[in-house]
Amino acid sequence: MTDRFRLTLGQLNPTVGDLSGNAALARKTWEAGRDAGAQMVALPEMFLTGHDAERLHHNPAFQRDVLTHLKTLAEYCADGPALALGAPWVEGTQVYNAYLILQGGKIAQRVLQHSRGPRSHFDAGPISGPYMVNGLRIGSPIGADGWESDVAETQAETGAEFLLIPNAAPHLRGAMDRRLNHMVARVIETELPLIYLNMTGGQEEQVFDGASFALNPGGRLALQLPAFDDAIAHVNLERGPEGWQIAAGSFAPQPDAPERDYRAMVVGLRDHVAKTGSTQVLIEQAEGNDAALATAIALDALGPENVRRIAIPEEERVHSTLHDSLAALGAGVSTDAFAPSLRGMMLQVLADDAGALLITPQNKTVATMGPAPVPRGDFNPVKDLYQSEVQSLCHWRNETHRDWMQGPAGAALPVLDLSPKNSALDGILRILLDDNGSVNDCVAAGYEGQTAEEVAAQIATRPSQNNRSAPGPRLTAVRAPFWKA
Repeated sequence: MTDRFRLTLGQLNPTVGDLSGNAALARKTWEAGRDAGAQMVALPEMFLTGHDAERLHHNPAFQRDVLTHLKTLAEYCADGPALALGAPWVEGTQVYNAYLILQGGKIAQRVLQHSRGPRSHFDAGPISGPYMVNGLRIGSPIGADGWESDVAETQAETGAEFLLIPNAAPHLRGAMDRRLNHMVARVIETELPLIYLNMTGGQEEQVFDGASFALNPGGRLALQLPAFDDAIAHVNLERGPEGWQIAAGSFAPQPDAPERDYRAMVVGLRDHVAKTGSTQVLIEQAEGNDAALATAIALDALGPENVRRIAIPEEERVHSTLHDSLAALGAGVSTDAFAPSLRGMMLQVLADDAGALLITPQNKTVATMGPAPVPRGDFNPVKDLYQSEVQSLCHWRNETHRDWMQGPAGAALPVLDLSPKNSALDGILRILLDDNGSVNDCVAAGYEGQTAEEVAAQIATRPSQNNRSAPGPRLTAVRAPFWKA
């Protein structure tokens, strides 16, 4: 019976649907673990397919391709450490979120997710017991299984000596504290050491933020990996008189709340560009905090050489001609009504001609309350920020530079001040949208009742406005709107 177990963790960035590319990342991580003398190499939840590939998971051809890649990986990893990774698993008509242990040239063991998370498209599996690697019995609650006690406690009661929890958890405000609290609870309940392994990278509106960590019995932090960055870490477990313990590792500094939001937007844009096969973006050189912050995000994500900025002049003669033509047909349309759409069409044509993605920044205050939507474009990095939050992050970026930022260190963003009325508007929107509150809650918080009623009415008549804009990183949890609660 072993008294020492080395585990290699791969906190990495898979791409949805790219089985070959994700398998190559798995092989590279396995080789690093083999060379470091690991007994097992672990990757996050749904690593082989990428997370949220729901349209693919139920496709029979894709399911067969997944199994082929798993078998090929198992054969490649036959001589060396076990490889554990997440992938969909099909049994009859059921499709499960599974964690598979490849060992000895085959798929040796599998764990099925029991607790279906919100909006999950997988079937719920039975609670799986622990699996054994080199004499160590390991329990692996998958993703949502780690948020409740039943799976971890069952695995502990059936002999697990250590918990490894693979996850694909995106950045949301406050999420890191919630994860840590859940994992500490699992450690206290089971009295077992635990490793929480998360993935990194952006995929549509989700940005997985890594920050994997390890806890010893009692909830003591033993390891903290960086937020948002890829990392391969070798972790030693040692058995002493009081059972298994995780040897102390490195503790990466964790960003504060503003930096987490900003980094999520940078990673989200960077990976949206890369994973759609593009290299450059085009953004209108316009006034306002939205354009200033979106430009800074693009520069930090892609570098100045990959950000094309263009100013679209107001073509009064074109607008006037269109207005006169419409008037001749009896249509009473103002120039202001079609000018944004015309400008948007011009920008999209220019972006397409340059082979670049079009960035169309619009904060959610304007998306909810503004007179007209911004042209859709390809990506909106400030989509989940209120206008006051955009302003705050502009100030933060002017005062901050990090090694991961590719934009210039000394450049100052032009920041426009907000009126007291606009600041109050954001406060009302936070209560109604983020807190699922009511007009009465707004009044109780000190806002004018009539203004709150007008805002609530506007939201109720435009509930899907934000969904019609380009995708962008989600920073806040999705809540049921107050008019549907």
